[in-house]
Amino acid sequence: MDIAALLTSAGINIALCVVLFSFYSILRKQPGNVNVYFGRRLASQRSRRINLCLERFVPSPGWILKAWETSEDDILAIGGLDAVVFVRVLVFSIRVFSIASVICTVLVLPVNYYGKEGMHKNIPFESLDVFTIENVEEGSKWLWAHCLALYIITIAACTLLYFEYKSITKLRLLHIIGSPPNPSHFTILVRSIPRSSEESYCDTVKNFFSYYHASTYLSHQMIYKSGTVQKLKDDAGHMCKVLRDASIEKGCKPCFMQCCCSGTPTNSFKMISDEIDSIHGRTGYTDMHLDTRDKECAAAFVFFKSRYAALMAAQILQTSNPMLWVTDVAPEPHDVYWSNICIPYRQLWIRKIATLVASVAFMLVFLIPVTFVQGLTQLDKLQKMFPFLTGILKNKYVNRVVTGYLPSVILVLFLCAVPPVMMLFSAVEGSISRSGRKKSACCKVLYFTIWNVFFVNVFAGSVISQLSVFSSVTDLPGQLAKAVPAQATFFTTYVLSSGWASLAVEVMQIFPLLCNLFQRFILRLKDDALDGSLSFPYHTEVPRILLFGFLGFTCSILAPLMLPFLLIYFFLAYLVYRNQILNVYVTKYDSGGQFWPIAHNTTVFSLIFAQVIALGVFGLKRSPVASGFTIPLLIGTLLFHQYCRQRFIPVFRGNSAQVLIDMDRKDEHFGRMEEIYEQLHSAYNQFGLMPHASSQSECLSHHEDKGTAQSSEDIEKGKELGKKDRSWSLHRSSSDKAVLDGK
Repeated sequence: MDIAALLTSAGINIALCVVLFSFYSILRKQPGNVNVYFGRRLASQRSRRINLCLERFVPSPGWILKAWETSEDDILAIGGLDAVVFVRVLVFSIRVFSIASVICTVLVLPVNYYGKEGMHKNIPFESLDVFTIENVEEGSKWLWAHCLALYIITIAACTLLYFEYKSITKLRLLHIIGSPPNPSHFTILVRSIPRSSEESYCDTVKNFFSYYHASTYLSHQMIYKSGTVQKLKDDAGHMCKVLRDASIEKGCKPCFMQCCCSGTPTNSFKMISDEIDSIHGRTGYTDMHLDTRDKECAAAFVFFKSRYAALMAAQILQTSNPMLWVTDVAPEPHDVYWSNICIPYRQLWIRKIATLVASVAFMLVFLIPVTFVQGLTQLDKLQKMFPFLTGILKNKYVNRVVTGYLPSVILVLFLCAVPPVMMLFSAVEGSISRSGRKKSACCKVLYFTIWNVFFVNVFAGSVISQLSVFSSVTDLPGQLAKAVPAQATFFTTYVLSSGWASLAVEVMQIFPLLCNLFQRFILRLKDDALDGSLSFPYHTEVPRILLFGFLGFTCSILAPLMLPFLLIYFFLAYLVYRNQILNVYVTKYDSGGQFWPIAHNTTVFSLIFAQVIALGVFGLKRSPVASGFTIPLLIGTLLFHQYCRQRFIPVFRGNSAQVLIDMDRKDEHFGRMEEIYEQLHSAYNQFGLMPHASSQSECLSHHEDKGTAQSSEDIEKGKELGKKDRSWSLHRSSSDKAVLDGK
């Protein structure tokens, strides 16, 4: 590939970005697209009327200025700590690759270009290989420049990583201490509850914790089988029971016909049963507790009187059998992934093995499109294998488009299917929280993209160009040292196609925009029926950012021509994602910055891998001095990573006893504990399950009979809280939405 092909790819992507950004600045001003581009502020935007004027149809950079001027405190208040961590990853990438771009452009690029003696062509017709380390002669004394640049980049990256890790750790501690009382701090999740023929799961949990945690146990809440199918079965069963037991009266028939014929989206079974029960003087769920035992799962949320007690109960082994009474720290109420909590604990290891096998199989299947893409980048080799392509590719413009733009676009289109598949695998794996599922999917997508975009492309390009495979594993470092510089040109075009263009597509929100048009003009839905709330796709965007960082570190001294394009991408990403956090994505839950350790580990791995590749290249170029100086750098990076693991990682894995005890004493001093206890009973509301309230009240009243420290007034209050559980949760959700919308 020559410079002209690279410029062709850059020109196509620049034109695409300009067009899409211009369209976005116009479409975001249209009242009909408010739910697409202002989902986070949907309620406040609907109350605002946009007058018809010329400004609505003229592109403007106002959104860029707004995204630039927004402070980190605003990002924290709007998007939570995860959004701040994501922006910090971008800021770190901008800083480190600014340093790398300056150093490699000034120091490394001239050495690569003039590495071999010979006549150079005009710049547009130069091959990109002359800008890589392949153009440096063996035994050249100028390889010290590459070694020096590698030292500067590594030291700068490690220094910035340390200060970012330290700062984000402080933010996480402030997030724990400064936030309102979190129900998850007082709650543990208990799974694999042993089955008893004499009593229900509810009684078993109560008896166990009342005996072994008598001084700290407060109450518990059972978890029931949920899901759409289960809800339909419950509604149908309850309806059949009501119709069978109730006598047919004249007052029931009009109600029945009215419910069945109306076009309202309410639950007809529930409304019919409630009205029939009201006629007979009964509540809508009086008899529902009779069959709750069959719907109980072997899991429950157990509440404790203090944060420290809940932490100790979650961390210690409850019985001598580790497969029974398994305890974990409970997720936040909005973060609970209810579908997976009822999964039997003994199935989890089978599910993890199955998802691992499925992920590996998916990676192997993906070798087919990657090999095809590499074939397009090396058309001269394929023309020898397939002579019928020669006539088509004689046109130089077709050749430039095919080699410079088409391969990366095809690979990007295939990669669009990866995040949904990995999210499905993470759900099957058994994560108990939505943030945990997204974090697991993020790691899977990251491993998948690094393997397929980098390693498979390198290996496939080596096989196609040499028509051979590696003879043994010991040849792998040497083969990588030869193949990576040769594939650096493809990675440069990939940054343009998957980087610049993806940001334009992200800000346009093409799929939600098409869905909005379909609902508005085809289905004729009103504005009130359109829901534009989306959560930030961390499992898609975090791996993309880290993949580009991996490519940048690996190719920094091998092919420094990539770095300016990469730096432009990070600047654009900084503006685009800040705008999306401010306007589009709704923060439904927060993992507390759990994505930063992933970013840190990937960055350190990128540095180590870049040093290993450089060590192999220096060996092939017969430069013992550069090779000798690279080994201490490799050891120092490993020691730095080990220090960060010991110093910062434990803060992200759990809460410290010191912090929780101080929070408990502070709440006790101000008399807030009773209020917190009352909120615990309604915090974890399993939506749509009618047996919830009655069963919970029953457990609370039975807990009083066992002699625990609760008065009769508290028990009656618990019953009332259980009955009002549904309305409290709806009020809680609307309040949270109002806060997010800035009301």
